[in-house]
Formats: sequence, structure tokens, C-alpha cells
Amino acid sequence: MALLGAAVLERNAERINALNVFPVPDGDTGTNMNLTMKSGASELQSRPSASLGKAAEALSKGLLMGARGNSGVILSQLFRGFSRSVAGLEEAGPVQFAAALQLGVDTAYKSVVKPVEGTILTVAREAAKHAVHIARRMPDVEALMKEVTAKARETLLRTPDMLPVLKQVGVVDSGGQGLLCIYEGFVQCLSGTAGADYTPPAAFSRPAAAGRDAGAAAVQPPPAPGTAAASARSAQSRLATESIEFLYDMEFFINRTLGKPSPMKFDESWFKRALAKDGDSIVVIADDEIIKVHVHSRKPGDVLNMALPYGELTDIRILNMREQHRDLLEHDGTVYDETADEGRHAPLSPYAALAETGLAAPVVLTGGAPVQGVPPEQVHEYAPYGIVAVAMGEGISNIFRDNEADIVLSGGQTMNPSTEDFVQAIGSLSAEHIYLLPNNSNIILAAQQAAELSERNVTVVPTRTIPQGMAALLAFNEAESPERNIERMKQAAESVLSGQVTLAVRDTQMDGLSIRNGDYIGIMDKEIVSASASLQDACRTLLSRMMEDGGELVTILTGEGSLAEETNELAKWVARTFPEAELEVHPGGQPLYPYLIAVE
Repeated sequence: MALLGAAVLERNAERINALNVFPVPDGDTGTNMNLTMKSGASELQSRPSASLGKAAEALSKGLLMGARGNSGVILSQLFRGFSRSVAGLEEAGPVQFAAALQLGVDTAYKSVVKPVEGTILTVAREAAKHAVHIARRMPDVEALMKEVTAKARETLLRTPDMLPVLKQVGVVDSGGQGLLCIYEGFVQCLSGTAGADYTPPAAFSRPAAAGRDAGAAAVQPPPAPGTAAASARSAQSRLATESIEFLYDMEFFINRTLGKPSPMKFDESWFKRALAKDGDSIVVIADDEIIKVHVHSRKPGDVLNMALPYGELTDIRILNMREQHRDLLEHDGTVYDETADEGRHAPLSPYAALAETGLAAPVVLTGGAPVQGVPPEQVHEYAPYGIVAVAMGEGISNIFRDNEADIVLSGGQTMNPSTEDFVQAIGSLSAEHIYLLPNNSNIILAAQQAAELSERNVTVVPTRTIPQGMAALLAFNEAESPERNIERMKQAAESVLSGQVTLAVRDTQMDGLSIRNGDYIGIMDKEIVSASASLQDACRTLLSRMMEDGGELVTILTGEGSLAEETNELAKWVARTFPEAELEVHPGGQPLYPYLIAVE
């Protein structure tokens, strides 16, 4: 199935290229999907197995490593999910096969930052959804795949109604068409309707089914579609080159196993958001060792700099899509009807093309009015500001990210980020002015050193605690000047009282308190103000000192060593004791400190 699906796709790659107008009219969807599928087929042939699960795993690996372009990466994810679903299976029936198609769709959607309706994702989703719905009524996988292919074809014909640029130019989605070609190959293999003079690799040969000619059991790619109908000019020629805003098509791998291990944890959601600031068509696929990145960007250098801290970059490919489009316009891919009178250029009817025996040829819709250019859906300007913060604990990190911190470095009292960590973070941001929030007195010097080493406009806001950093971040206003923002952020940080509760590690006398090893101690800014064997007592004494001059907002961040019962009891006490103050409790996840407390 995989080999014939790849062969059918290859036969139609150029025609699929001619349909390609989304996300950019670069005319390479067929090529990218073809090269991706070829890589998967090659890996499958090098690792032959009679086990469905092992074969799917080999196909998935080959697709991932060879994935090219947006459509190719999405295709690799469809089969990555499929592979996970059938892992460990020797064979699969209709229900299992349908479930695998659905997991493939789920996996692909998760890898795409902004899924768009009317694309390969839509075609795959509707086909898989239909498969799951009907699977229990299907006698075998062949019957199921025929239904899946019919649903994919039906959905493909509706893509122009979902994506305006397709309707404007008069085509169906190119990626969806490529997927349909693969599904058609599957059906031909299962039904034995392809040509009979192709001999598959020995590992894939099977005895002829009972009552079927041995030759018919073998499969061959069908001949190229006939030329009884001719297409109009390539769809890309109807769009303006200037409509390509994010002109650099980038693909590369981040290999985290090569060279010196990177200390930076890869945050996939943050990385995608960072790419989206000046790019689109973003697909990021990450596992423990390899990260695959695809993006259309206006600033390829910034993208590579952002990726460098996570590992060595390999297989880097950068294409100028405006240059591709100019080449397409210069060598217009018009397909002529060899049997028609010279100079006739009739559009290809979608239904006539689909009626070609055994093959769903690419579709060019009739009636699409030519357009001079399609305005970009969204323009991501060069970011005026960037913010790097230091946090400890997943919950606190998420709070900073949710409040528009661009990079959150992991660090705190016992794990301080280095100057190099800050330098790399600064270099990865495409911003005119960058703010550093060290959020710990031990980290301020490293941040200041990084700012001096950097050639960028960098300001260190000397936040000494997590609460100060949160207050400074909330005070930031993108509409203000850098000078005014620095002033606002420093004032906000200084207006916050910071408290923390932790365990004493030895007996001592300090600040008039007798402290024993294992006691809970409450620290207000740098002063120890409470010590007790009871966590509740230590917190209450600390909060009482912090609220001596009043406070409108009390924020409690729960960390390691805190229990829900203790937190609920503490919250009730705060509500009773300081009824005028607003209370917020958030999971911080910070190590060493059961509670971090802010009073504003």
C-alpha cells in the first residue's frame, strides 16, 4: 500500500505543483510530498517486516526524516500517529485501521500552530472521521479504504468553499490532492486493480489470493493520466509575487544528541509562539533526541539563532519562495492538450479528471475568476520588545509565558542561569529592545554581564524575587517607550513585598529567632521573620508581618512540600484575618519553597 501510494503520488507530483497556492504560491507541494513519501518508502524497503506495527514504524521514521515543506511535514505526522496506533500489531482489521487514521489526524493537528480549514488537514480529518463511523460495518480494510477515499475526494472538492484563495484562483487544495493520490494507491493495492507488470520487492510479495491471477496480485503504478483534457495556466500564475509575505521557506533538524548536551529544556509551545511572531506555516515535531522545524519566515537568521541553544542544527534547507514564484511565472507551467487544436487551453473539469480510470488526477476547478494578487491574511511585524524571565517551577514558568514573556529560563536559588544562557536567549529574539527579569538577587550580575556582552538594546530590570518579576511583567506596556517601561517595571517591582517559606537546614540564632534544623522559616525580602515546626504557623506569622502596612492583593504560589489541605486552611485564615485584601492562589511548582507570597 505504501509503495503504490508513493508511486501514484510521484506520477502526479507536477500536476499537484500546479495547484499550489496556499499557504504560498510556490508550486512545490507535489515535489515536497513526493520526496517525503519517497523517503518513507525507502526506509520501509530497507527495514522489511511482515508485522504491520514494525512496517508502519519504519515508514513513519522515513517520512519524518525526509519530510519537506508544510505538506510533507503534515503528511509525516499523519503516518506518525498511524504508526503509534498500530504499534505492536501484526495485522489490523477495519476498526483498528480506522482508529489509526484518526490518531494520525490528531497527531498532525497538534503539530500545526494554526490549522487552516480547506487544506490537507481537513481532507484527512473528514476521511478519518468517516472511517471511524463506518468501520464496524465494513467487511475488510479494502472496503473501508474505498469509503475513506470517496470521502477524501468529496471533501477535496469542497476545499474551495472553505479557503477563499482556492476559490479565487479556481483550484482545490494541493496538499489534499496529494493525500488523495496516496489513498488511491492504497485502494489499488488492496483491490488489485493496478497494472500487473510491476514486481514489488521480495519482502512485500505475497501469494496470489484464491481465485485471483498471480499477476493481478502484484501492483504497479498506473500510467500517467491521459491528456484528453487540458488544464489552464498554473494556479500560481494568477497570484502576485508580492503576496508572499514570509518569503523564506525553512526546514531543519535540531539534534540534541550531538556535541555538548544542551542544558536548555525545549518548550515546544513557547518555541511555536516565538516562531509565530515573524512567521507562519509553522510545524514543530519534537521528541527526546530530534526536533523537526518547518516555518515560513522573513528573518531566517533569527530563526536559526533561536534554535541554536537547543542542539546542533542539521539538514538545513532555506528557499526563497518569491524567487520560486518568479521562476514559475517565467516558465509558466501551462499543460497543453496534444490532441486539441494549437493554442486551446480549456480548464480541466474536476469530475472528468476524477473519472480517469483508477486515478484521482489533480483537480482544477472551472469558473475561478483570475485575481491580480491575494492580500496576506496577517502581517507579523518585527517585534519592538522582547522579554526574558527566569523562573523555577512549571507553574511559575507558565504564569510568565501566559503574560507574554518570550523566553523563560529555568533557574532559581540553587540553579542559576549562566551569562551564556542569557546571551543565547537574547540572540534568539528578533526584537528592537529586550528586557531581562532575573527574579533572583544571585542572578542579576549574570544578566547584567550578558547585557554588556550583547550588541542588542538590552535592559536588566533588577528583580530580586519571583513576585517582583511578576509585578514588573504585569506593569509592562507595549505602547510605552523603552524609558517609560523601564521606569514602570522598576516601580512595580519595588512596590511588592516578597515572602517565602522554606525549611531550615541547621540550628542557628538569627534576627532574634531561635531556629532548629527542620523548622519552617518565613523570609520577608531578606529578613527571617518567623520560625516554627508548624508550616501553618510560619506562614501566618510571615503574612502578618507582610500585611502590617496593609495590602490590596495577596498572591500565594504553592510549591513542593505544600499540601492542598494546608493551602486551603491558609487561604481561609487570610480571608478571615484580612477581609479587605483580594487573595489569589496559583500552583507554582517551585522546588525548596512550599510557598512564595506576594503582597501588593
